[in-house]
Amino acid sequence: MDIARTGIILNTENYDACVVFYRDLFNLEIQFQEQRGDFQMTCFRYGGAYLLVETGGSAYAGTPENLIHQRSTKLRFNVSNLEQALEEVRAFGITAEIERYAWGSVINIQDPDGNRVGIRDETTFLDQLTEYAKNR
Repeated sequence: MDIARTGIILNTENYDACVVFYRDLFNLEIQFQEQRGDFQMTCFRYGGAYLLVETGGSAYAGTPENLIHQRSTKLRFNVSNLEQALEEVRAFGITAEIERYAWGSVINIQDPDGNRVGIRDETTFLDQLTEYAKNR
């Protein structure tokens, strides 16, 4: 298969708030936006891929304990400075902490629709890649 591009489509109920979330918190560049009647979409550059935020989804309204069962996909953003990212998340009005694990550190948050979003330390991710390559 000759793949020309990869992307993720995220159907949302709180479309405008989700567009602001990804645009303003993560500084994602808008590649294009369209509206056809009630349908809207915004396409963001997402690393070497794209993130397409569209209308037509439903927000998660369950308990935190059931979130992973209802929203099994998580968007991940690796950053060079996790402490700085935490400050930016908090300045955006989101309560969050850095969670530390043997495999690395991450900030786990949700977008306005309840979709899971992780912000990970790039250094420990690169360490995992290096370790995997050595053991192959």
